[in-house]
Amino acid sequence: MTAPTPHPSTEGRTPYPVGLLLAGRRVVVVGGGQVAQRRLPALIASGADLHLVAPATTPAVQAMADAGELTWHARPYRDGDLADTWYALVATDDPAVNAAVSAEAERERVFCSRSDDAAAATAWTPASGRDAGATVAVLTGDPRHSAALRDAIVDGLRDGSLAARQYRSHGAGVALVGGGPGDPDLITVRGRRLLADADVVVTDRLAPRELLAELPEHVEVIDASKIPYGRFMAQEAINRTLVEHAKAGKFVVRLKGGDPYVFGRGGEELLACAEAGLPVTVVPGISSSISVPAAAGVPVTHRGMTHEFTVISGHVGPDDERSLTNWEAAARMSGTLVLLMAVDKIGAIAARLVEYGRSADTPVAIVQEGTTAAQRRVDATLGTVAAVVEAEGVKPPAVIVIGDVVNVLAAAFQR
Repeated sequence: MTAPTPHPSTEGRTPYPVGLLLAGRRVVVVGGGQVAQRRLPALIASGADLHLVAPATTPAVQAMADAGELTWHARPYRDGDLADTWYALVATDDPAVNAAVSAEAERERVFCSRSDDAAAATAWTPASGRDAGATVAVLTGDPRHSAALRDAIVDGLRDGSLAARQYRSHGAGVALVGGGPGDPDLITVRGRRLLADADVVVTDRLAPRELLAELPEHVEVIDASKIPYGRFMAQEAINRTLVEHAKAGKFVVRLKGGDPYVFGRGGEELLACAEAGLPVTVVPGISSSISVPAAAGVPVTHRGMTHEFTVISGHVGPDDERSLTNWEAAARMSGTLVLLMAVDKIGAIAARLVEYGRSADTPVAIVQEGTTAAQRRVDATLGTVAAVVEAEGVKPPAVIVIGDVVNVLAAAFQR
């Protein structure tokens, strides 16, 4: 905890920082408004025997009471409400009520926090946040200053800029991390934290490349790129690489584009590590199947237009004996189709969909390098998409969206 220059109303009062273990102990909150709404979740998480005294509450606080997370006494405060209480929080907009609760707390020797007057309180509620099992709490006497410091610390922990590798809770093992669709800001908080703690990173061309520049110099980066029709590292070799480095005592992050399990072969990698007796952490990622269309102004579902969307791998065409897709069923569905890895097969796919009943006028959007600085969108129809992709020189990676949702936001998104 940190306690910089205090707020003027608390000048000369230096708080003694301590963490209260409130599980099973009576805690009373007086007031059911917005302040209580912000404070209650942390008290609920503490496991306290939580009692709320207020004539009325916000809908969110009402929902907490309805869910049994606290006991709501739907009446004004009255003297005696703090009997057998370990901690009290006063959060009403009536100074007289707040003063009365404080007075009872003083008599009963109950530590009491006041949202309206820190100088009249016997406890301050810190600005707090959590990351990886650690609680960061900041006390300054000025809530805005405390919150700003809290945010800076927690953000640093989450993005890896503030790290303490020698205290990491995990040892040798593997983390399968979904890096998201390309924009480095779209990796999850947990994924970024694990990446900052890696000894070895096994990555490929679809993972956010900018994240690699943030790695410490000692981190070994292994390129496992699968470039279409070019150099590639066989999946068996990737599996072997993960296992060998983890067995050597390293913490290995397999950084993948999108989500590890959405056409990412994450399942194969997990099985290989599990068979080798290695612990594996799986961190979901934002799949390009929904994020790339969204970044280009295409919602994959829209009320009154579609009740489903289907994600299909196009790495093999409809005429390929290896294809596992029921193209006839896909064509007859009324919802959105999202194709990944389908740029060079889109002509055959479009023809098959039209053959099985989809209108040749069905809108199509092709989004290349989605969410990155190089993103571009090309529009067509099922009848024209093959020619348009060739004429525009569309290259992978690209996400192809088929359906009426392609145009639903077009006017608004171009403003």
